[in-house]
Amino acid sequence: MSRAVMSSQQKIAEKLTILNDRGIGMLTRIYNIKKQGQVWKACGDPKAKPSYLIDKNLESAVKYIVKKFPVVDTRNNSQQLSQLHKEKQEILKNLALYYFTFVDVMEFKDHVSELLNTIDACQVFFDITVNFDLTKNYLDLVVTYTTLMIMVSRIEERKAIVGLYNYAHEMLHGASDREYPRLGQMIVDYENPLKKMMEEFVPHSKSLSDALISLQMVYPRRNLSAEQWRNAQLLSLISAPSTMLNPAQSDTMPCEYLSLDTMEKWIVFGFILCHGNLNSDAAALSLWKIALQSSSCLALFRDEVFHVHKVAEDLFMNIKGYNKRIADIRECRETALSHAGPLHRERRKFLRSALKELATVLADQPGLLGPKALFVFMALSFARDEIIWLLRHADNIPRTRNSDDFIDKHVAELIYYMEELRAHVRKYGPVMQRYYVQYLSGFDAVVLNELVQNLSVCPEDESIIMSSFVNTMTSLSVKQVEDGEVFDFRGMRLDWFRLQAYTSVSKASLNLSDHKELGKMMNTIIFHTKMVDSLVEMLVETSDLSIFCFYSRAFEKMFHQCLELPSQSRYSIAFPLVCTHFMSCTHELCPEERHHIGDRSLSLCNMFLDEMAKQARNLITDICTEQCTLSDQLLPKHCAKTISQAVNKKSKKQTGKKGEPEREKPGVESMRKNRLLVTNLDKLHTALSELCFSINYVPNLVVWEHTFTPREYLTSHLEIRFTKSIVGMTMYNQATQEIAKPSELLTSVKAYMTVLQSIENYVQIDITRVFNNVLLQQTQHLDSHGEPTITSLYTNWYLETLLRQVSNGHIAYFPAMKAFVNLPTESELTFNAEEYSDISEMRALSELLGPYGMKFLSESLMWHISSQVAELKKLVVENVDVLTQMRTSFDKPDQMAALFKRLTSVDSVLKRMTIIGVILSFRSLAQEALKDVLSCHIPFLVSSVEDFKDHIPRETDMKVAMNVYELSSASGLPCEIDPALVVALSSQKSENISPEEEYKIACLLMVFVAVSLPTLASNVMSQYSPAIEGHCNNIHCLAKAINQIAAALFTIHKGSIEDRLKEFLALASSSLLKIGQETDKTTTRNRESVYLLLDMIVQESPFLTMDLLESCFPYVLLRNAYHAVYKQSVTSSA
Repeated sequence: MSRAVMSSQQKIAEKLTILNDRGIGMLTRIYNIKKQGQVWKACGDPKAKPSYLIDKNLESAVKYIVKKFPVVDTRNNSQQLSQLHKEKQEILKNLALYYFTFVDVMEFKDHVSELLNTIDACQVFFDITVNFDLTKNYLDLVVTYTTLMIMVSRIEERKAIVGLYNYAHEMLHGASDREYPRLGQMIVDYENPLKKMMEEFVPHSKSLSDALISLQMVYPRRNLSAEQWRNAQLLSLISAPSTMLNPAQSDTMPCEYLSLDTMEKWIVFGFILCHGNLNSDAAALSLWKIALQSSSCLALFRDEVFHVHKVAEDLFMNIKGYNKRIADIRECRETALSHAGPLHRERRKFLRSALKELATVLADQPGLLGPKALFVFMALSFARDEIIWLLRHADNIPRTRNSDDFIDKHVAELIYYMEELRAHVRKYGPVMQRYYVQYLSGFDAVVLNELVQNLSVCPEDESIIMSSFVNTMTSLSVKQVEDGEVFDFRGMRLDWFRLQAYTSVSKASLNLSDHKELGKMMNTIIFHTKMVDSLVEMLVETSDLSIFCFYSRAFEKMFHQCLELPSQSRYSIAFPLVCTHFMSCTHELCPEERHHIGDRSLSLCNMFLDEMAKQARNLITDICTEQCTLSDQLLPKHCAKTISQAVNKKSKKQTGKKGEPEREKPGVESMRKNRLLVTNLDKLHTALSELCFSINYVPNLVVWEHTFTPREYLTSHLEIRFTKSIVGMTMYNQATQEIAKPSELLTSVKAYMTVLQSIENYVQIDITRVFNNVLLQQTQHLDSHGEPTITSLYTNWYLETLLRQVSNGHIAYFPAMKAFVNLPTESELTFNAEEYSDISEMRALSELLGPYGMKFLSESLMWHISSQVAELKKLVVENVDVLTQMRTSFDKPDQMAALFKRLTSVDSVLKRMTIIGVILSFRSLAQEALKDVLSCHIPFLVSSVEDFKDHIPRETDMKVAMNVYELSSASGLPCEIDPALVVALSSQKSENISPEEEYKIACLLMVFVAVSLPTLASNVMSQYSPAIEGHCNNIHCLAKAINQIAAALFTIHKGSIEDRLKEFLALASSSLLKIGQETDKTTTRNRESVYLLLDMIVQESPFLTMDLLESCFPYVLLRNAYHAVYKQSVTSSA
């Protein structure tokens, strides 16, 4: 009867489980109070403490309460506390959360003390190798309790918070809070928490020391040097190939992956609390010394550390007869400071290679995860311990010591292989389930059944529990795994925990201390069950790195060190992956913390991925720059020197060896004398391949329910950089109006694109999408960021620089060369027009700008034409009466001559029409180039559009025809009526002018041009040159201007284009025939050259025929004119 009361009714297992969980929750809340001064914040402004603690007006009152704490006489000190009286409601409301957190701590303390007393009364047997769960939970509770009280003592404002709340409560309710007397006393008692707890734990010393001394078989074995690990070939699967398939077994399975950090905290805090054993037990002293030599500081909670040597020395100073222990502490401190750094550095070095081997073998043979699962969790636990040790000590380096031992530039590699192992476990979970389901049912159940049968004494309760274990395991089958059944062995594990508690008390009928084999077998079975249903929890237990959340500066520093070292950059993805761990450090007792930790994990993950993408982008940019330089060497302009050297080779030989050294030819950089020769390009490619491996490692990762895709970061950065690079490669200088030739830019862009396409060999990204996004934006006036594109830059340059110089007479359009060419003038131009406007350059421009960009160029050209037409209309309006008379008097020479003298601005009309002709000539070059380019890219589509355009019936409605012309124009095909010009001219709206008047002005404009043509004969520059098939003053462009303007204007005004051009031809021929009768040589200087304009106008027009010209102007005159200009050209050249 007493056994039942002492064991099952005390519910030791349940209480340990609940109190340990609650203890972590309380630590989380206390940590937040200490760190931020606000209960529910995980990260924030330190100034965000309650206003009552920092308000200057209330400062004296707060100081008084703290000074008199915990007994504050509120009645006799009303003067000092009067200022608080007004705020009592607010104080009570805002400090309630803080106050009741401390009350919760006090209640937790009460429950822990009660349980510890129960355990002592029951004389519970503890042995980590036998009743693992009971011993571990007991030691965890002691350390959690100790840590919590230390953390409370570190909150500076604790007295102010509790005292202020109680004062407000007393003012409002007339009495202190019922919890206040005990709470106030607790805070006073635990000013020096460890000293108080040393007294408190005197009665618990036996139980605690028994539990700690059981670690002597586990802790020293775990705390070995890297050399010892290496000699034992720890964690190696291939060291003994014959045993590779044998299951990894141990009598102490759960102890193998138990955190070294956890054990050290148990030992240090445990032996501080029961320090008497250090003098009486050699095993205790040995454990204590080893723990003190391993670290100079221990983790209390998260980034709160405990400087163990200093605290222990201060505590033992006040105890009589502890000089030897103090000497031990000092000796251990020196050992820790001098040897711990190198020891842990070598461990990390060993673990890097061990984890790499393990991950590589398991990736190739995932079936080994079954028998060798223990190795995986051991490796994860060992690595996690070393990373946490480094993080903690790097942030608390002793000033007198060398800091190199606490800086590890290869830590990313270790984290990476941890993540690799974690990924294997998650991916091949079903493989492990199949293995361990068969193990449990086929082996464990049989062995356990035999052990139970052989028990000499087995009470009914214990027998029922044991039988349920055997039945549960026997009922398992592989089919359950194949069917995707969800396993849950939590009940079984809790039953075993309860059974440990029942059988570990002193008066138990079945005493576990007498049946250690049963305990060890059950511990192994529990590990096997975890392999079936708790893999994720096991990963968190052994490899959770959420501690980085609280060392964010060190975390970022490690990341940047990783990126700076090319050999480590392939492991940089480990840092974003660690951000996925952060949420596991949250606790349900502090739910508001989730948002702050979640935000931190998101911001860090985003920053890491962004930096990785930037680094990759910079490497790609450097490679592109190198490739553009190499590509530039192949440009035709660079072969001139080589040709020159070849031509002058003989003369150079005669001059001796002093001649110029022979220029290196492109491609020399590819010739290697040996493999050791590494170029800059090689280094860049190596660095890029390493970094891209990291970016490509995972398709996406989920952080706090947010999905991150590393490749998208790279894609986005490449788009931005490609856009900037294309615009940058134009080398446009607004001041000097210099710009790169389109062909050279196209070569550079192609080189850039070739490099970007090669990125697909490293990372699975859609580079075509990058090209489409960037190059399509470059065909618009502005990109998505509102920045100028190559379309706007080249459009502005051709309009404002090249065509403006044509208008100024420095450049002429040569139809024979289909290019604009510089004319010999006094002021030399800074560019050669031919190098920007010949057919190859225009094709390159079309390749770069595409149909959209060329359409924008056309629209810009048409806008300039429309402004010229607007000015021409003004000139027509000024001369409207004279032109109206001339329109009907073209067959009366004398009257025409008299009327012509009354015309004003004749030269201006011709100049503006010539400018229009020049612009249209440039556009025809651009359109022709666009057609050539599109015919190469989309020949079938272009031929279909051309066929469509050529077969429009004459009777087709003009709106429909214009739609077809617009399609044709966008494809670069010439049209009878230019749709872009029609749109530009129809947008001109004259106020108070009727459509009939507009039509009349259009007709008179053609009259004005026709009657003005003879004046060109007197211009010296109007001479026709057969070599260029045009005139040096560009008047040959009038032919295109007259035809296109007429077609556009009379399409808009719905007149007959053919009739108006016939009228123009009649007026023009009549005017030109008149100068044939002139005797003044100045007036008729270039008469023959001007005659040829009529032939050009007819040849250019789809509406006029040579027969029509013959009826107006004798062909013999044209033939004689051609003969004269060719004869004159031969004479002048001779």
